Amino acid sequence: MTQLLTRPAPGSTAGSTRPRPRLAARIAARTRGGAVQAVLLVAAALWLMPTVGLLLTSLRPKEDSAASGWWTVLAHPARLTLDNYTALLGGGEVLGAFWNTVLISVPATALTVVLAALAGYAFAWLEFPGRDWLFLVVVCLLVVPVQIGLVPVARLLGAVGLFGTVPGVVLFHVAYGLPFAVFLLRNQFLEIPQEIMEAARIDGCGEWRVFRRLALPLALPALASLAIFQFLWVWNDMLVALVFAGSDSQPLTVLLQSQMRQFGSNLDVLAPGAFLSLLVPVAVFFSCQRYFVQGAMAGSVK
Repeated sequence: MTQLLTRPAPGSTAGSTRPRPRLAARIAARTRGGAVQAVLLVAAALWLMPTVGLLLTSLRPKEDSAASGWWTVLAHPARLTLDNYTALLGGGEVLGAFWNTVLISVPATALTVVLAALAGYAFAWLEFPGRDWLFLVVVCLLVVPVQIGLVPVARLLGAVGLFGTVPGVVLFHVAYGLPFAVFLLRNQFLEIPQEIMEAARIDGCGEWRVFRRLALPLALPALASLAIFQFLWVWNDMLVALVFAGSDSQPLTVLLQSQMRQFGSNLDVLAPGAFLSLLVPVAVFFSCQRYFVQGAMAGSVK
């Protein structure tokens, strides 16, 4: 009697074994569980604990801050007070340093983004002699440490009368931030399909109109991400401001550093000043969070 051999129909699981998932796939599948989410929440709480500690320290009286840790205030919440902020803002020196920080950070961020957008578009879509070599120079400038330019730039600014002024600090931040900004935006502009650019030119759009009406809106997430990075770096900078800013143009970071006493912790000044300095970057980040995420994911999905 002849035995007939039959092949399983397509989609049938008879006579077949499903391959066992890899270890990485099994671990990734388990990260969706509630236990992992609970661990992440605990990690986030631990990450935020220093910020909470800074806030509570800024609200504690001077004698309490010097005698015990900030967590002891949880047992005596009535000890919290705004006297440290009142004393800090009453003299006007902190407000002056705060506005100096704004006058440095906002122009340095705006100029860097505008100049980098113009240069990045030119490197991406315009043809001019020496374009590739000039872009290689920009790439090489990415590896130059900021400390190398302190002394020569200080002499240059002193020669033109800008040393110790707010414009001098702004110019240094713009010059040092441009290489990375140009590199980032040039790559972002290259992500725009060439067909779209050619269609706009065929319709009679000049380069300026193509840049303003087409390239900039498509690169908005990258522009917002660059603005956030540049603003946070300039706002939190102390090295450049410590070298180039004078007594009338010093930002908040330099003022807080100058308030350090030789003996004693001085937490009644440092804690509220540091928390005030923290509020603006946090507000900027959360207000532009949507664009920041889009910029971080740009180019990852086609």
